Amino acid sequence: MFLLAITCAFVSKTLSGSYMNSMLTQIERQFNIPTSLVGFINGSFEIECTNEVKSLMWVYVLVGNIVRGMGETPILPLGISYIEDFAKSENSPLYIGLIETGATIGPLIGLLLASFCANVYVDTGSVNTDDLTITPTDTRWVGAWWFGFLICAGVNVLTAIPFFFLPKTLPKEGLENNADIIKNENEDKQREEVKKEKYGITKDFLPFMKSLSCNPIYMLFILVSVIQFNAFVNMISFMPKYLEQQYGISSSDAIFLMGIYNLPPICIGYIIGGLIMKKFKITVKQAAHIGCWLSLLEYLLYFLSFLMTCENSSVVGINTSYEGIPQDLYMENNIFADCNVDCNCPSKIWDPVCGNNGLSYLSACLAGCETSTGMGINMVFQNCSCIQTSGNSSAVLGLCDKGPDCSMMLQYFLILSAMSSFIYSLAAIPGYMVLLRCMKSEEKSLGVGLHTFCTRVFAGIPAPIYFGALMDSTCLHWGTLKCGESGACRIYDSTTFRYIYLGLPAALRGSSFVPALIILILLRKCHLPGENASSGTELIETKVKGKENECKDIYQKSTVLKDDELKIKL
Repeated sequence: MFLLAITCAFVSKTLSGSYMNSMLTQIERQFNIPTSLVGFINGSFEIECTNEVKSLMWVYVLVGNIVRGMGETPILPLGISYIEDFAKSENSPLYIGLIETGATIGPLIGLLLASFCANVYVDTGSVNTDDLTITPTDTRWVGAWWFGFLICAGVNVLTAIPFFFLPKTLPKEGLENNADIIKNENEDKQREEVKKEKYGITKDFLPFMKSLSCNPIYMLFILVSVIQFNAFVNMISFMPKYLEQQYGISSSDAIFLMGIYNLPPICIGYIIGGLIMKKFKITVKQAAHIGCWLSLLEYLLYFLSFLMTCENSSVVGINTSYEGIPQDLYMENNIFADCNVDCNCPSKIWDPVCGNNGLSYLSACLAGCETSTGMGINMVFQNCSCIQTSGNSSAVLGLCDKGPDCSMMLQYFLILSAMSSFIYSLAAIPGYMVLLRCMKSEEKSLGVGLHTFCTRVFAGIPAPIYFGALMDSTCLHWGTLKCGESGACRIYDSTTFRYIYLGLPAALRGSSFVPALIILILLRKCHLPGENASSGTELIETKVKGKENECKDIYQKSTVLKDDELKIKL
C-alpha cells in the first residue's frame, strides 16, 4: 500500500513538473518575456516593462512554482530511503524501478495534457476563435496553459489523501508475521525516540554530515549527478522550443511527440533495470559498472543527433535579401526595400506570410501586398510587389514549411531520442543503488536529501537561467511590447540554436565521466557499508531460526526432565 501511495505521489509530482516545463513557451508568449526570465521561473521550483498592465503577472506563476517545490521536496529523499530501509535488499531495486516508472508515467500524462492545452487558444470562451489569424504553428500563438494547472492541483490533493491512513512505520519486509522481531524493533525504536528527545536532533546531524563528506564515492556521485542534471534539465525544459525552431512544428505537436517517443522507453528501461538487479542479485560494484558503461554508450549515440538538422527558415529582411539571396545573420537587418518603401509599414512587426516564391516575409505589408481575400487563417494576400515570381504574386499567413526532408529528419531525431532514453533509463536504477548503498543505513535519509539538495541548488536553479540566456543570444527578431521594449523572441538562428542546445549538454555530460571513472577505481579498493545489506534480512532470519531451535532444545530438555521425575515418583 505504501509502494502504491508513493508511486501515485511520484506520478502527481512529475505530472505537475512536466506540464510546467512544457508550458514554458506558452508562458513566455503570454507575458512577452525573454527565455532567460522563463528559465528563472522554471528554476524557482528549486528555492525559497512597467507600462504594460500585465507585465508583472508572471510573478504569480513564479510564486506558485516555489510553493509546488516546497511541497514536493520531501517525496524523493524520504520516500526512496523509506523503501530502501524496510524492503528486502534484493527487492528494493525493483520497487524503486516501479516508483521511477510512476515518475515517468506522470510526465507522459503531463505532456499529453500540455499538448491538448497548447492547441487550445489561451482566451478561448472569451473571444471568437473563428476570427483568429494565427494558428498553433505561429510563434505568437498562446495555448490555454492555465487550464492544466487546475487539473494538476486537483491530482496533487488527491494523491496526498492515502498517506493519512498509513501507519507511522512498517515492519521489515519478510518479517511481518514474527511477533518477537516486531516487538524488538518497536523497543529499539522507542529507545531511539527517547535518545532523540534527550540529545536533540542536532546531535547526529553533524557526525552524519562529517561521515558523508568524508565518503569519496558519495561525494563523487553527487558531482556526477550535478553535472549530468545540468545537461538534462536544459534538454528537457527546452526540447519543445528546439523542435519548434529546428523542425518548424507547432508547440502542441512538439510536446505530444516528446511524450510519445521518449517516455514509454524510459518506463520500460526502469522496470527492466529493476528486474535485472533483482533476478541476478547484482552487487554494488557490478551496478556501478553497468550504470557507467550504459551511460557512455548512450552518450556516444547522442552525437548522431548533430546530423539530423534542418536549414534556417528563409525570412526576407532577416537572413535573406529581397532578391532571395542568403545574407549574413550578424549584419544589420534590412527590412525595407524599393518594393515596399512607399507602403509606410511598421518596422517592429511580426505577422509573417509565406509567398508563393517559397520565401517568408515579416508581414504582408513588407511583402508589398495590396489586396486580400478570405477571412481569419484562410486569408490570402495578392498583388505583392516584393514577391518576385512569374504570374500572380500572392502570400498566405504563417512561415513557409521547411519541406519533406525536414520532416524526415524530425523522425530520425525522435527515433534516436527514444533509443537514447531507453538505454539511459536502463542504467538509472543500477546507478541509484550505488548512491543508496555507499552510505550507512542510518545516513540514507540525510544522504539522499543532501544529494537532492545539491542537484537542485547547483543544477535545477542555475541551468534554465544560463541556458535561456544563451538561447536569447541566438534570437533574430524580438517581439515588441506596447511600450516599445523587447518582448519574447519570434525566430531564432536555428543553426546556432542547435549548437547550443545539443553542444552544451554534450560538453557537460562528457566531463561527468571523469568522476564516474574515478568511482569505478575506488570501488575496487574499498568496502561499502551497503555491501552487507543484502545479507541483513538473512542474518535476522537466521537469528529467528536460531531462537526457534533454542526453544525446541529447551522444550525437549524439559520433556526429558519431566519423564525422569515421573519415573522417580513411580
